[in-house]
Amino acid sequence: MTHPSLHSMPSTLPSVHTDGGRYRQAYQHLHECCNEHQGMRDFFKNELPDIMSSALNGKSVLNVIVFGSGSGHLDLDMLSAIHLKYPEVTVANEVVEPSTHFFHQYKDLVSQTPGLDYINCSWKQLTVEEFEKDWKENETTKKVDLIHMFQMLYYVKDFRHTISFLQSLLNKNGKLLISIQTGDNGWSRLEKKYYKEFAGWLCPFSDDVKRELDAKGQRYQSYCLQSQVDITECFNEGDKNGDLILDYITEVLNFRKSASAELKAGVLEMLGHPDCSVKSNGKIMLDSSSEVIVIDPLI
Repeated sequence: MTHPSLHSMPSTLPSVHTDGGRYRQAYQHLHECCNEHQGMRDFFKNELPDIMSSALNGKSVLNVIVFGSGSGHLDLDMLSAIHLKYPEVTVANEVVEPSTHFFHQYKDLVSQTPGLDYINCSWKQLTVEEFEKDWKENETTKKVDLIHMFQMLYYVKDFRHTISFLQSLLNKNGKLLISIQTGDNGWSRLEKKYYKEFAGWLCPFSDDVKRELDAKGQRYQSYCLQSQVDITECFNEGDKNGDLILDYITEVLNFRKSASAELKAGVLEMLGHPDCSVKSNGKIMLDSSSEVIVIDPLI
């Protein structure tokens, strides 16, 4: 599948990303209605320590870069899971986050969380593309043991190039962790149908990433994480929380007010369809399952 660039086929609807406050509200409420983070925590606890065993063999310092980590809670869960199995290893954690709000939230979390003596953080308020430019301009030669990208490959201009660049930063036993939505979950089905009306471009999904890695003969492992979003509130006209969820899912600012009656009806019908969601205990749960793709260095 060939994806258009971020700037092609612009949608006529306003993007929620143009209103930072609204986007943060939508992000926060959606994650209160979603169990995705718990799935990631289970992955960190049950799978990641063994995945990192070869990278940690004989090391006293683990070099980590994390991209687009939001408030930092998942990163600290990830590093805590590694520390639990490898308590003798300290972590050099480079945080790359473009949002001023999340950047400061992450810093505050680190300063207020006890027991993080084993983590040394450095901070860069940059996008992935800005980070790459900075890295190359400074001719940085440092190699990295672990790179984590949580649900943010959607926001780069060329996901193929980004993956290859990040692979090039890895030590010989290093790992690149990409969490990304599956291409056949309910949320992805909605986006594939209406992407021209929403953002104007189609983002990559896990099957796109794996297809690219397969074509290049790159080694990777994948782990499916089942998750759901409670979208019941979306079906209550005038429900402010439902409006926030719709804004986040569609990436349209004030979707219920901005979209045509036809588009609203089509989106709500599809969200409630058994192909996308299930009804359970009086709630409507949207399938938002994702995969963690663990990628080896460039061959």
